[in-house]
Amino acid sequence: MKLTTLTLTLSAALATVPVAGFADSFNATIAAGHPPVFRWIRMISEVFVPTVSAEMQAAGHSITFSEQYGGAIAKVGEELETVEVGLAEIGTCQSLFDPAKLAVQNVTYYTPFVSPDLRKVATVIDAMHAELPAMTEAYGENNVVYIGAPIVIDDYLLMTNFPVSGLGDLDGRKIAAPGAAINWLSGTGAVGVSGNLTTYYNELKTGVYDGVIVFASAALPGKLFEVAPYITKAGLGAQYAGSLCANKDWYDGLPASAQAALKTGADAAQTWYVDQLEAAVTASLDAMAGAGATISDAPDAMRAAWAAGMTNAAAEWAAAIDAQGKDATGVLSDYMTRMRDAGAQPLRNWDSE
Repeated sequence: MKLTTLTLTLSAALATVPVAGFADSFNATIAAGHPPVFRWIRMISEVFVPTVSAEMQAAGHSITFSEQYGGAIAKVGEELETVEVGLAEIGTCQSLFDPAKLAVQNVTYYTPFVSPDLRKVATVIDAMHAELPAMTEAYGENNVVYIGAPIVIDDYLLMTNFPVSGLGDLDGRKIAAPGAAINWLSGTGAVGVSGNLTTYYNELKTGVYDGVIVFASAALPGKLFEVAPYITKAGLGAQYAGSLCANKDWYDGLPASAQAALKTGADAAQTWYVDQLEAAVTASLDAMAGAGATISDAPDAMRAAWAAGMTNAAAEWAAAIDAQGKDATGVLSDYMTRMRDAGAQPLRNWDSE
């Protein structure tokens, strides 16, 4: 009789304990095409993973991560699809390498000369994802959820094997640029060539082209200053390339406290990444100057002429995406407005021309 009474009492007590009080264990594979040498991968291992683990534990959960980088299960540009189908729960969904599926996310690459401030770009893009439905629609269409930790790229530079003092110096020169950034060379007289970091050094060395558009934090480890020792800071702008995303089915199945842990981890990773990148830019420029590179600021007249002579690729890009039923024009306007409100002084107002 006493045992029965005790059993009933214990059962009643357990019935009052919230479900969240029991520890839930989760597993998550993280996919990235880039190897850990890149800072946006390091932020996952060094900050996101330990922060989420700590937050999960504080909420009464546990999580085990399997970190699959360097193309182990997804090559660069395949991360979104890998997360979409559930081969990984989390990944680096990079709009720069998946422009067809994350079209409006590429707004910064169509709006050069807006701001060299990478922290400002990261903050604005993160806020747009939180507040602008047009920014998150594409994720839902591809069965993923935006988590955060925007991957921003520091201010793009012009690196050449010849000195540059004015726009006329670029006339007839072959200059390589990545992806949509090739549009930045319109009106300069330069011959734009599609290129990427993996081939820049050898092709500069062998004379395939005379210069590249690249960012300082990649130029130093790539030793580009050895083959293109003239560095011109033209203020082409910091850019947004992607973010962390999660499989929607997996994410929706998590309790709110676990979802909050992922967001906290992403916020911590973003802070770390921006701090690290800002320090790396300064260190990279100093190191290249110390190695013999000539670094100069583009004259105001050159910058003004460069910006004024460009075709408005932003308007053309927005119109093409609008025709697909997506509000790229609204995203363009929102981005430019937020950047101006944050103190940026664009050389051209791409949204109002």
